[in-house]
Amino acid sequence: MRVGFVGLGRMGAHMARNLLGAGFELTLWNRSPEKSDALAAELGCATAPSPSALSDSVDVVLTMLADDPSSESVHFGPDGLFAGTAQTYVEMGTMSPDHIQRLAQGVPEGACVIDAPVSGATQAAADAQLVIMAGCTPQDAKPLAPLFDAMGKETLCLGQTGSGAVMKLAVNSLIHGINQTLAEAMTLAEAAGIEPKAAFDVIEASAACAPMLKYRRPLYLNEAAHAVTFTVALARKDMEVTADLAHKLGTDMPQGLSTLDILRQAEADGYAARDMASILTFMRENKI
Repeated sequence: MRVGFVGLGRMGAHMARNLLGAGFELTLWNRSPEKSDALAAELGCATAPSPSALSDSVDVVLTMLADDPSSESVHFGPDGLFAGTAQTYVEMGTMSPDHIQRLAQGVPEGACVIDAPVSGATQAAADAQLVIMAGCTPQDAKPLAPLFDAMGKETLCLGQTGSGAVMKLAVNSLIHGINQTLAEAMTLAEAAGIEPKAAFDVIEASAACAPMLKYRRPLYLNEAAHAVTFTVALARKDMEVTADLAHKLGTDMPQGLSTLDILRQAEADGYAARDMASILTFMRENKI
């Protein structure tokens, strides 16, 4: 199977490495060509000069893009992916369900779009331990199973186009809520004189500890000493898209709106490019 990969950021580069390691013939494209050129040189695979050229050279295109506008620009237009001849387009980034529907409606005749966003941080991407949420039936996903298995530990099929995008927003709203609540709990404990490490030891040993708190512990205890894995700006984007979806569906999410408000404040205060663990620092410094 000839595979094209678009979007070689913190997650995408690891995912592409795992695909090549599984033996797939791989072609890369990135909006910043230096990233695709460097990764192609490392892996010994091909690059394409444009999205349409990449689509013309492969059977399946996987995209791991940051948001709706970036996905829009890559798929549509005279040099976009949809100007090419690939038969399957799999969007694995965190997108709005409305955007996924637009892709599904705009795909060339005879081709298909599947939304298959992932859950898991950069280490999970590197270790091929992502959870993949596919907006399709198991039968639709079957031809893609070797690709998904090369990148993830489990693929969950949710039945219809856009359902993967909805579920990813639901999962991320929970993650960002846990991140915010952890920051509040740590700030409370520290205000009473408990050392951060000791406070985190107790939280980690408690029934309240989610897996993300364990693997993100080093970031919470010393954010500046570790590489960024997920920025405040991306967290704010996720929560804005989720809040918009909740409004359209007529559901309430008061905690989600509170989390979004804090993320907006932190971004305005210069935290945009920092890891979302920096919300703990923001809460300490601003005494909200």
